[in-house]
Amino acid sequence: MKFIEPGTGEFTLEHLTDSEENRRLICNFASGNNAFGLEQYLKDLALEDEHLWESRTYLVKDSFTRDLACYFSLRTCLVPLSIGNGKFFTIPGVELANFAVNEAYRQAEREKGRVTKKIGAYVFSQFILPISRHVAEFVGAKWLCIYAIPEAKLLEYYSRLGFRRLDRLQENFVYGHVKPEYDQNCIFMYQSIKTA
Repeated sequence: MKFIEPGTGEFTLEHLTDSEENRRLICNFASGNNAFGLEQYLKDLALEDEHLWESRTYLVKDSFTRDLACYFSLRTCLVPLSIGNGKFFTIPGVELANFAVNEAYRQAEREKGRVTKKIGAYVFSQFILPISRHVAEFVGAKWLCIYAIPEAKLLEYYSRLGFRRLDRLQENFVYGHVKPEYDQNCIFMYQSIKTA
């Protein structure tokens, strides 16, 4: 897949395991403030999750420089929601398990005088949503979910991308049943991935 982002050039999308070059590229990935877990996941855990079929990690590369601009990981999920009296039902979905822009790439582009503010939003609209919708055409998947780092600015960013929070009771129910250890301090958010 390819896309062109106005002002920054052409990008390509690859699975992490598509080439040996990708192993070198992930070594130089740098996360932003308070997102070291995203960097650590890509460098230390993503390949193992690929081999175990627990998650699929995608790299977004600059077509001209072949530099790593962004990465994201997707996997399936079930979201349990309480209906009272200890009973619950589940909503099937796709989890955006990891999503980060490479700060080293962003800095290099700034030094060239290029604007990089909207790389994440563009990757989300051009790759993450279409892949999630494609999955939903073949398996039951109603929601696209994320566990967001609990920073006001980041939560607002995800809100602008269409994510929203559950009410406090349901949010606590989710945390009590399926919140991964990796995401302990994060906030569950979701949006519909309807294909219509």
